Amino acid sequence: MRNRLSFVWRISVGLWVISGAVHAKTIEVGQRQANKSIQAAVALANPGDTLIVHGGIYQEGNINITKGIVLIGKDGPVIDGQHKYEPISIRASDVTVQGFTIKNSGQSSMVDMAGIKIYNSSRVTIQDNILDNNFFGIYSQGSKNCLIKNNRLRAYGKAEQYIGNGIHAWKSDSLTIVGNEIIGHRDGIYLEFVTHTQVEDNLSSNNLRYGLHFMFSHNNAYYSNTFRANGAGVAVMYTKHVRMERNIFEENWGDAAYGLLLKDITDSHIQHNIFVKNTTAIFMEGSNRVQILENRFENNGWAIKIMTSCMDNTLTKNNFVQNTFDIATNGGRIANTFDGNYWDKYEGYDLDKNGIGDVPHHPVSLFSMLVERYPTVMLLFRSFMVTLFDRSEKMFPSLTPEKLKDDKPLMKSVIL
Repeated sequence: MRNRLSFVWRISVGLWVISGAVHAKTIEVGQRQANKSIQAAVALANPGDTLIVHGGIYQEGNINITKGIVLIGKDGPVIDGQHKYEPISIRASDVTVQGFTIKNSGQSSMVDMAGIKIYNSSRVTIQDNILDNNFFGIYSQGSKNCLIKNNRLRAYGKAEQYIGNGIHAWKSDSLTIVGNEIIGHRDGIYLEFVTHTQVEDNLSSNNLRYGLHFMFSHNNAYYSNTFRANGAGVAVMYTKHVRMERNIFEENWGDAAYGLLLKDITDSHIQHNIFVKNTTAIFMEGSNRVQILENRFENNGWAIKIMTSCMDNTLTKNNFVQNTFDIATNGGRIANTFDGNYWDKYEGYDLDKNGIGDVPHHPVSLFSMLVERYPTVMLLFRSFMVTLFDRSEKMFPSLTPEKLKDDKPLMKSVIL
């Protein structure tokens, strides 16, 4: 009896799947088609249907998608929000939007309007679209298992209060954000209360505030992204279990600009990244048990500023090359480990030829500590007096933190 019921159940499921496949249809939308309106076609569609939207400009207010359908743009269709509407709102799971130009969303101080906004849905794919001049670009709210891939987002905000973020996620889980280009927004990518998410191969450039900004977002990974010429590169705040690998942080300049800001993060891993031409490559405050290894710091103002509120961090096998200052801190209490890094300012020797310096390296200079307290003394940089101070401090250390040292400095840079 049980086998018979199981057989009947399998047959029923098979018939249901076949029936669904038979009934799924393709609807053509365009000026030369029977359906000239995207909204009308969405209303006609059933879950599983595909809408092929042909080239043209569609000014239809808000397109509200409440069923699992696929929208494919053909020959570059443009959905124009006319600076009034949210062009596409997705309120169903299993939706795909691909191949559109979506522009000119409305703007509101009360509602976060976006070019495409996902509301409490799962398995949504936003792929190969151009989002131009929207308040927020792509917004995920309370969603899971969504893919945001190969989109080009551009905005033109001149002040932070007049522009939203490029890719914004709030209370979402298991997102994949890959291969996007985000330019000119407030933050390129912003994540808050987001977990188990992977951000990979994105270019975030010339955004007003941060290239990537995330808060209270645990167990996430960031691989092979480029953060270039933003107000600051990346800000990581109040977060644990983060992996950041193979990213490039470059040309993030300004009084309060960082390649990477670590504020109250714990148990994280930063490896194989390149930090080049930033005011400060990494700024660390209140961060504990972070592994920073095999990174390259080159031509930065400060390579690392590590505050005394940081504990149990390990920095090893990093290359410090042509930075104005390698390490800066705000006190003498040191509870972090520097071990086996390459410092181009190291003046020690290696008599036993094992590739490790025979005397420790103290990377904090007296002048860097003076600049921390009195920024205007930077005017004396490269003067003979500064050189004399630093030489004297190395011979008779009294003001620089004695315990902040690398006992095993490398004689050659690490091949990354």
